[in-house]
Amino acid sequence: MASPWNPEQYHRFRNERSQPFFDLLELVAPVPGGTVIDLGCGTGELTEALHAKTGAATTLGLDSSETMLAKAADHAGSGLSFAQGDITSFEGQFDVVFSNAALQWLNGHETLIPAVASHVKPGGQLAFQVPANADHPSHLVAHAVAREAPFAEALGGYSREWPVLPPERYAEILDGLGFEPLHVRLQVYGHHLPSSEGVIEWVKGTLLTDYERRMPAELYAAYLKRYRERLLAEIGGHTPYFYAFKRILAWGRKPA
Repeated sequence: MASPWNPEQYHRFRNERSQPFFDLLELVAPVPGGTVIDLGCGTGELTEALHAKTGAATTLGLDSSETMLAKAADHAGSGLSFAQGDITSFEGQFDVVFSNAALQWLNGHETLIPAVASHVKPGGQLAFQVPANADHPSHLVAHAVAREAPFAEALGGYSREWPVLPPERYAEILDGLGFEPLHVRLQVYGHHLPSSEGVIEWVKGTLLTDYERRMPAELYAAYLKRYRERLLAEIGGHTPYFYAFKRILAWGRKPA
């Protein structure tokens, strides 16, 4: 199956999407001469910033999307490399395991977080950021439309499950693994979009890709039309529109 990720669509909100990355990066201590992996590196320019900030000898950007990695290749060099791979099956241990807005695509966080943390070297750092906006109409309406006919039939009853845990649960998991100190917080990012229609463009670059890849193109176009109708009825037609978006940022250091 071809990757549904469209770098151009994703980057329509480049600045808004990158701020949480830099807020997470501020929590990471440099590891001069160390090793870093960026899980879900996307198009690579932020991985390049991670590589520079940590002072690592090597940084590996890992992503499952060939379309994103095609863009990332431009940033490779000086110890920074990229590879196609799966977050659930990568190998090795690193001084920093970093992931920005990627782990939410994987289920079972009660076991996923310990599995990812197992790749952190003793004394190393784990840092991740996940969206926590599943209760916003932008997300709720997407799933509601997926349960309507004819989309439900085409999807075989599939509706996106949201695996993200409460922030306090991530703190509990990391504490149970011995990570200390810890920094886990829920942060609201406010995005001033030109209009309510901007929310549709936002989720087309992320959440809706999960439905896009499961439908024929013509049916997905009908899905988008119905999504727009229901979403605008819910949030109203505002110009501009304030899109409040919650995210969880987590950082911890593994015992030496």
